[in-house]
Amino acid sequence: QVQLVESGGGLVQPGGSLRLSCAASGSIFSIYAMAWYRQAPGKQRELVAFSSSGGNTNYADSVKGRFTISRDNAKNTVYLEMNSLKPEDTAVYYCNAAIKVIGTGPVYQFWGQGTQVTVSS
Repeated sequence: QVQLVESGGGLVQPGGSLRLSCAASGSIFSIYAMAWYRQAPGKQRELVAFSSSGGNTNYADSVKGRFTISRDNAKNTVYLEMNSLKPEDTAVYYCNAAIKVIGTGPVYQFWGQGTQVTVSS
């Protein structure tokens, strides 16, 4: 009923920038929190950035000051602007959203398929 599709990943040099996008579609009544996670090989998936429906944001210490999460509620889209990228930022980045589906009461978590970000010279 609901799908999240990420885009914008790719190869970038250290110090470079990328902007990731995640668009939600389907039987959406409302979207609450949206977030970005990442997972590197052999590592646990970690929360990178979080955005509440009220506009509050939180970031992992490792990306604070370099990454910015934003959202366009009219487009059901969340973005992650990544600046001053480091090799350790290399990972698959996943979009996550808390969404109320049309015709239901509870709020459910949905995940995107992931997009690869590689930071290398």
